[in-house]
Amino acid sequence: RHTSMENQTTKSHRQFNSFCKLQINYKRVFLLVTETKSVLCFLWMGVPTVTAARILKGQLNGQSGEETLLEMDKFPFVSLAKTYNTNAQVPDSAGTATAFLCGVKANEGTVGVSAAAVRSQCNTTEGNEVTSILRWAKDAGKAVGIVTTTRVNHATPSAAYAHSVDREWYSDSEMPAEALQAGCKDIARQLFENIPNIDVVLGGGRKYMFPKNKSDVEYPNVLKHSGTRKDGRNLVQEWTDRMKDKKGHYVWNKKQLLSLNPNNVDYLLGLFEPGDLTYDLERNTDNDPSLTEMVEVAIKILRKNPSGFYLLVEGGRIDHGHHEGKAKQALHEAVEMDRAIGRAGLLTSIHDTLTIVTADHSHVFNFGGYTVRGNTIFGLAPRVSDIDQKPFTSILYGNGPGYKIVNGARENVSTIDYQENNYQAQAAVPLSMETHGGEDVAVFAKGPLAHLLHGVHEQNYIPHVMAYAACIGQNREHCLAHSGTAGLRPVFSSIAAILTATRLLC
Repeated sequence: RHTSMENQTTKSHRQFNSFCKLQINYKRVFLLVTETKSVLCFLWMGVPTVTAARILKGQLNGQSGEETLLEMDKFPFVSLAKTYNTNAQVPDSAGTATAFLCGVKANEGTVGVSAAAVRSQCNTTEGNEVTSILRWAKDAGKAVGIVTTTRVNHATPSAAYAHSVDREWYSDSEMPAEALQAGCKDIARQLFENIPNIDVVLGGGRKYMFPKNKSDVEYPNVLKHSGTRKDGRNLVQEWTDRMKDKKGHYVWNKKQLLSLNPNNVDYLLGLFEPGDLTYDLERNTDNDPSLTEMVEVAIKILRKNPSGFYLLVEGGRIDHGHHEGKAKQALHEAVEMDRAIGRAGLLTSIHDTLTIVTADHSHVFNFGGYTVRGNTIFGLAPRVSDIDQKPFTSILYGNGPGYKIVNGARENVSTIDYQENNYQAQAAVPLSMETHGGEDVAVFAKGPLAHLLHGVHEQNYIPHVMAYAACIGQNREHCLAHSGTAGLRPVFSSIAAILTATRLLC
């Protein structure tokens, strides 16, 4: 059944508003002192990754690791989000991204469309589009941005701006002829056409923006990195031409990025690799910016907007590391994400910025084996198996490419370098790519109205909290206009206002 974008969004807002009345109405005697100008949303990974990254962070600093605090560990509010897709118990990133960005649960493999859309069926797109928190923020006059370590047209970031029944329609080369003939657009094209003038876009995916076989600026002799577009369009050049009188800049390397003066930049497009960015452990620190560096530049540009901003930050290579069974790559990506969260905290204020750290899904990654305190997170369990009398690493996967049989038995990890960067941890079931996990993911929150993220919620609840706090989107009945301005701000908060009053009275 086809359901209009407006009806889907309105229904979700109405359901959220009903919940919030339970949370807020009984304390309407207090005014909220702080105003939510800006919203930061960081995409991480499941709870086992959080714990392992915490230990790694500490061990990189010469500590045993377990007692270390990640930046999000300091956030005052924590909740759980249920990640299932409408048609999947264990979800994929496209459906979950649609949930936590658009506020509507969706089918696996689809982005920016409701569950009425069917994967890969172009004719189910129209009428089932759903808009995102990034669109709501832009429509409200805020600056908006996307920072990712994956392709900017990958599943998670694309849900912020695209409406596609197939997450893999990166450019028109990846689309079937019948979908193109029916009028469906590839995701790269939608990045530039659906929400005009997204203020900051930083990540990978250069090749999807250029005509087919056009040599890449960084890898001119590598065919796999050349342009992919069959329509012959140069989307980067089109963007550059459109932004030349609007303080717009296109960059493709670290030097160009860090040489910019944010005060002189209003729009920024940065594409640092033909595909996904390289893992942080393998990053060319001369040419490729870190996630932290990208986040810092993005915030310095976006925060110039007096109405505030919305920024989506994805540490997407954490996910890729796990899929490849490369726990060391994944966890070092997670530690870099922690640095980015810390830098963002220094560049913003908890008094006017709601910051949320969550995940689209988890993985079948874990660690155990009764390791002793301070055991290197990539090390061996203290005892060998009592079944095959072989050692095993603390980190293991439920499935994935790390399943290896040598001479009819499990591989003896003591004979290989299990702490090598690309070591694939042993897995119980052989798969070419490890799968997602189906458990709930954590949601960490700080800033105005962060208390609305507590308990257990559906994943599509998250963007409604962000919109409610920032007074954007349709659900704004609780907002009041500033004196002499058209801007809106929250009026009541049952918890934040009480705490503020307590501080004043004591």
